[in-house]
Amino acid sequence: MNSIFSRVLQGGAVAGLLLGGDLASQPVRAHGSHGGGGEQLQPGEFKLSPIITLEGHGGFENNLENRPQHYAIDGMFGMVMEWGLENEGSFAIEASFGPAFVWGESEHFYGAVHVDEHGDHDDHAGHDDHDDHDDHDDHDDHAGHDHSGGTKWKRTDIKGFLQARYQPNDRLSISAKWMPYFEIGSAESNVGMKNEVGATVVYAFGDGDVNFALGDGLESVIDGVFVSVENRTGWDTEGTYLGNYTDTWLGFGFFVDQLNVTLTGGPRFYSPGSYSGLSQRTDWGGELGMEYPLAESVVLFAHWKPIYSTAGGEGWGKGWSHHVGTGVSFSF
Repeated sequence: MNSIFSRVLQGGAVAGLLLGGDLASQPVRAHGSHGGGGEQLQPGEFKLSPIITLEGHGGFENNLENRPQHYAIDGMFGMVMEWGLENEGSFAIEASFGPAFVWGESEHFYGAVHVDEHGDHDDHAGHDDHDDHDDHDDHDDHAGHDHSGGTKWKRTDIKGFLQARYQPNDRLSISAKWMPYFEIGSAESNVGMKNEVGATVVYAFGDGDVNFALGDGLESVIDGVFVSVENRTGWDTEGTYLGNYTDTWLGFGFFVDQLNVTLTGGPRFYSPGSYSGLSQRTDWGGELGMEYPLAESVVLFAHWKPIYSTAGGEGWGKGWSHHVGTGVSFSF
């Protein structure tokens, strides 16, 4: 049965390469100033949208010994509250929570390592926030001591997402988020809540209205270009400070008919916690995300986020790690 689930999740990960884009925690569509809704709200107008997001995702750390992995299926239930402002701006609050069905090791903060009783370092296997999710891809601690890279069933965890986003106009977006993750625990892991917080600033150089299916050409590319600066900080279940990183990435968003594609990439300035014994370094990464509406209130999404670690260390390797996922979001 585990092998069947593994194949299903791996299939979802591959689909993520084709469909791309973490809707639950992705603050941008096309140029980066979209705020979680469809139509632009008028000043003073308010909209409340209940949301349900189902996502299958996997993490693959090929830079580590035994190439550890994790897989999970998340079911997030929540709502988005959005207010229209002057100058095509808006303010929005998004909150959601739900179960995470975990195979392998659970999500964890980027670069986190486990310090065992003898002082050796073993790395965690898994994700991003969300990433990003993130992500959120963009959403820290080690979920177990098994680094075999298999997909053994572990447990059902609980994860949450809370974000406030202020968009004063159609070019600038500022957001802050909190991504708690309650690890239920097993014989191999601790029980407790991991915490990750983040802040993001996105500036779009154009109006984001680039649609190659409608005949837009190279002269319209600037309308889809944006820059984003995101900082994330994490703590494990015991309150240990795991470190922080800042992504300063250039992005490009465009449409092909109804398919929305977002590409981002650039340096990741990583500062690990002192517990790890790792040095500061500059890694490199990016993300491919896509969204496709099946109906007015149903959106397919997926994403692929590769990160290249530029330096190794005890319990941490030089090389690539990947996070991929795909799912569907319903709004009401």
